Amino acid sequence: MALRALNYLELESRLARSGIGTAADQQRAALERTDVEVVTSPWRGGDPLSGVRSLAAGSGFFEDFDVAHCNLVGPGSLAVARYAKRNDVPLVLHTHVTREDFAESFRGSTTIAPALGRYLKWFYSQADLVLCPSQYTKRVLESYPVDAPIRPMTNGVDVDALAGFETLREEYRDRYDLEGTVVFLVGNVFERKGLTTFCRVAESTPYDFAWFGPYDTGPHASKAVRQWTTNPPENVTFTGWIDDIRGAYGAGDVYLFPTKNENQGIAVLEAMACGKAVVLRDIPVFEEFYTDGHDCIKCETEAEFREAVERLAEDEQLRRRLGENARETAMEHSLDRVGDRLAATYREVRDAKRAGRPIDLDDE
Repeated sequence: MALRALNYLELESRLARSGIGTAADQQRAALERTDVEVVTSPWRGGDPLSGVRSLAAGSGFFEDFDVAHCNLVGPGSLAVARYAKRNDVPLVLHTHVTREDFAESFRGSTTIAPALGRYLKWFYSQADLVLCPSQYTKRVLESYPVDAPIRPMTNGVDVDALAGFETLREEYRDRYDLEGTVVFLVGNVFERKGLTTFCRVAESTPYDFAWFGPYDTGPHASKAVRQWTTNPPENVTFTGWIDDIRGAYGAGDVYLFPTKNENQGIAVLEAMACGKAVVLRDIPVFEEFYTDGHDCIKCETEAEFREAVERLAEDEQLRRRLGENARETAMEHSLDRVGDRLAATYREVRDAKRAGRPIDLDDE
């Protein structure tokens, strides 16, 4: 039976290069491979003002959809959630934001995190089903606790969107004056993602380090971000926004990600899909996806990160072996699999809502 689903990301234009924006893009790309019809705005006409005009004309404020799926937690998503609850529309809320991963992101975010956690507990509990990227995140939500069924589902990786990254290697290495073995990271520059560790490891090694991604030095920036980006080590380059993310994966050789907290980490899967050797902090979320010594190297201390970088820089065979295994791991998160599972989930939520029964998670 045909199904029309809202897949909504408020503030979409501002989140284009964020992990949340990438996750939403990948959901939609995955759903294109299924028979689900996707609408991306809940408002008739595409925006709230057009929705108001539509309402005044008697056509309604909201679009028609069989399932509502929201990827953020702000006022737009709250409005959709209230509409869904009032009109008996199945509601799926996606956990890209937790109290834990919000801390150490922006100036003051650690102070705000406890209050955010209370809001998230209430908001996610409105859902007929909560989706989250990992078993780790499910355990976090259960600890709040969130009063709704919770199902882990990988964000996946869009391998097709990375095709041709190798052809950009020289262009991006020349653009940012990178030579030899390049240690790199992709994503917004936050202390939570291991900024200080990244820079201190760079200070103790002779290799070029590059962090590909935007950063804020204004009032929202944390002290650590302002400190490191305005006065970086000599061998560290902060590129800011880049026009083609494939250039980062072309230019880099060793992906160093000393993040302190993640719900999954899409850029890790992207690096793996490109066959890069990956060095990760040994945190719980990575236990369910990656195996130390097989498709990555896991570390806990700065000394261990430095040793791992040095080993990989000196041992091309080790880099190649880890990279090949990493590519196989990434293929387990293909968008074909994500699309099939997401489409099946939409139908499951719709059918359960119509039948007045809860979602069955016993077979998960």
